[in-house]
Amino acid sequence: MGSRFEVVEQGPPIEVFQLMKLFSEDTYQNKVNLSVGAYRDENGKPWVLPVVRKMEKQMAEDNTLLHEYLPVLGLEQFSNASVAMLIGPDNPAIADGRAFGIQTLSGTGSLRVGAEFLNKHLKYTTFYYSSPTWENHHLVFVNSGFTSPRTYRYWDPKTCAIDFDGLIEDLRSAPENSVILLHACAHNPTGIDPTQEQWEKIADVMEERKLFPFFDSAYQGFASGDLDRDAWAVRYFLKRGFELVCAQSYAKNFGLYNERVGNLAIVVKDAKLAPAVKSQLTWVVRGMYSNPPAHGARVVANVLADRQLFDEWRGHIRLMSTRVMQMREALRAELVKLGTPGSWDHIVKQIGLFSYTGLNQRQVEYLIQEYHIYLLSSGRINICGLNQSNVQYVANAIHDAVTKFPAEDDNRAKL
Repeated sequence: MGSRFEVVEQGPPIEVFQLMKLFSEDTYQNKVNLSVGAYRDENGKPWVLPVVRKMEKQMAEDNTLLHEYLPVLGLEQFSNASVAMLIGPDNPAIADGRAFGIQTLSGTGSLRVGAEFLNKHLKYTTFYYSSPTWENHHLVFVNSGFTSPRTYRYWDPKTCAIDFDGLIEDLRSAPENSVILLHACAHNPTGIDPTQEQWEKIADVMEERKLFPFFDSAYQGFASGDLDRDAWAVRYFLKRGFELVCAQSYAKNFGLYNERVGNLAIVVKDAKLAPAVKSQLTWVVRGMYSNPPAHGARVVANVLADRQLFDEWRGHIRLMSTRVMQMREALRAELVKLGTPGSWDHIVKQIGLFSYTGLNQRQVEYLIQEYHIYLLSSGRINICGLNQSNVQYVANAIHDAVTKFPAEDDNRAKL
């Protein structure tokens, strides 16, 4: 008798993790990793924020901290601080009990808990996500029970900017009660965000069509260095009177990638509804992972609660965001200096960790094979993978790839 598991087919690799593996195994001296979505310092190394080190040291010396289970919905101090950071500590929704949060397993866990709750208890089945988007959005929502995944236009390859007319047209045609997945800031993968005026028009259409906003906030503070600026869209929707949910992640802005620190923020119209919502979220979490881990949430909660530590942390996110902006400028400058065909202004107009370069798949393959520069097949790069010692090398390689493999549909050639 053969194995019962013979029916299991080999699944496809996850691209970003496959690239990380190939990079780690590559012995080429000048290899460059532009794939993984994590901050790297000027030396290309992971950076543990000093304020995190300081808090972890304090916690290690605190003999009162135990390894007991947290409540199912996590550390309340952490969730309260997270919601306040997202919507503003003076937001009336906090004072009247309409806004609350639950601790989750980073942003991905927050998306999954929120999606399963909306599907199971509000009976929502249709969701829209931008084209393109973070590749895990589709999988998370479909696995949560949503049966009708759809996309709204976002990236215009001809202009390397938002196809705003297409976006609005797609939202106008969305069925009532569709869940619209929106990137709060630093859109992944394009790095292009709507302007405030465009956000207002998006809200107009969503209000008119009775669509439900689900924000994904993975980069608050990390994108621009300003916590308030990066939360503007979420706060504007609340000002307009929307009910909403928002997935928050502390992977990037605290550098707590493997601690899986996340929060699901929920805002309802009546505080009387909050207890029932929390009770059902409790059962969603109970059947999924039972309760979240404590360490990372304690780090974040303690830093956000202490004014001196909070200010120190804000200095860290300003430092990280500034380095990203400097590397955008440096890459564009090198490409311009080389006379690389097309316009590369979109690199500096984008924000956050990623840049949608406009490189096509053949050019990407060439960069990997000939220059050992690892990036996604879509042409998305992690700007943090650049530094002063490799940006010229990367620019020369891009110039070679674009020159050697020009394409009729090469987006930059039309600019």
